[in-house]
Amino acid sequence: MTAETAAESGVRPADGYAGDLTPQTAHDWLQAGRAVLVDVRTDAEREWVGFVPGAVAVAWKQWPGMALNADFDAQIRAAAQAGQPLMLLCRSGVRSIAAAKRATELGLTAYNVLGGFEGDPDAHGQRGRQNGWRHAGLPWRQN
Repeated sequence: MTAETAAESGVRPADGYAGDLTPQTAHDWLQAGRAVLVDVRTDAEREWVGFVPGAVAVAWKQWPGMALNADFDAQIRAAAQAGQPLMLLCRSGVRSIAAAKRATELGLTAYNVLGGFEGDPDAHGQRGRQNGWRHAGLPWRQN
């Protein structure tokens, strides 16, 4: 894919994985059945902060302690069984890059969702005000 084609498709090139997607592009691909959305946040984050309906939950790290999920490889392979690309979402787009690189090492096509679910913190240290899935006004729920 050329840089021009990538930009037109909503994909930004990245090293070590398929690329970065804006939240809107990820939502569009999800709605079109073009890729699987995988939420790599902890169970606690999804439960307390919110989640995207239809996303597959595969934690990259586990709460408490944030130790790597020993079952990540098997779980991410299971998420990709349909052979579709994976779009990985975390809180701010950092853990999902590491998870996308690991999924790529496993032979899967994996993208990172820019800004994650909550986005980067603003000048007051608050998330959800500058970028990310929620800031984009995309569907999400909270228990």
